[in-house]
Amino acid sequence: MDDSILETIGSPLVEVDAPEGATIAAKLESRNPGGSAKDRPALWMIETAEEEGTLTPGDTIVEPTSGNTGIGIAMVGAAKGYDVRIVMPASKSPERRSIMNAYGADLELVEGDISDAKDRADEIEADEDAVQLRQFDNEANPRSHYETTGPEILEQIGDRTVDALVAGVGTGGTITGIGRRLRETFPEMEVVAVEPDDSAVLSGEEPTGDSFQGMGPGFISPNLDTDLVDSVEVCSAAAAEAECRRLAREEGIFVGQSSGASNLAAKRVAERLVDVGVDDPLVITVYWDSGERYVSTGMFDAE
Repeated sequence: MDDSILETIGSPLVEVDAPEGATIAAKLESRNPGGSAKDRPALWMIETAEEEGTLTPGDTIVEPTSGNTGIGIAMVGAAKGYDVRIVMPASKSPERRSIMNAYGADLELVEGDISDAKDRADEIEADEDAVQLRQFDNEANPRSHYETTGPEILEQIGDRTVDALVAGVGTGGTITGIGRRLRETFPEMEVVAVEPDDSAVLSGEEPTGDSFQGMGPGFISPNLDTDLVDSVEVCSAAAAEAECRRLAREEGIFVGQSSGASNLAAKRVAERLVDVGVDDPLVITVYWDSGERYVSTGMFDAE
């Protein structure tokens, strides 16, 4: 018996459809108790702040988010007894708002993108003496994946060799933490970042939109170890959403936008590895959250 919901954080690694001659396996992060990969950094950032004495009982946590980190912080805050204030762009899905409210978080919506949410969170931190975790800068974010997600993958693959990690980039914590841990075991492994075509800053482009929820913040986060990244794949929201519909209808896997983009990129990388002669390459990717958080956007209604 687990003593707390926080002890249930973890997820399965699931083999999914792949190009002939390759294997793709996805970390199904919707199986975490708060429903996304962001439960891991939420817990580690909060517990690190507790250990350092910057967060104490009775404090209020404030954080800007596009949704999943806010949900993770709201879940951990509820379990630990903290008041939580979340600042989120108003463009993000209503499901995110409802889930944070269900956990008891106080939600403030702002017009604009995640940069505008960050500015408002800074104001709240200064004016109301709240504690901001700063997911884009907080080293506990990538460390959570180095210490948990990476070792889980190593245990789950058995005696297989990982040839590539392909993952979407928001804060950069997931790809950095997992990439660092897996590369210690597989030094020749490729690390491939995935970003939206309208916010392709890693590809040297100026951001022109905010089409993805939780991926492509429009800037390079300090938590992204760019030296770790070998290449970048770009994906449109339309292609990612079509892949989400395919995954749900053909593989029974219900995931959101960034998962669809990551999967498409993983297929490209797997096909390339087969073409250059790698025998049955294993490509690891991440499915960040459940499609339930996107239903109201209509992305599952299209044919």
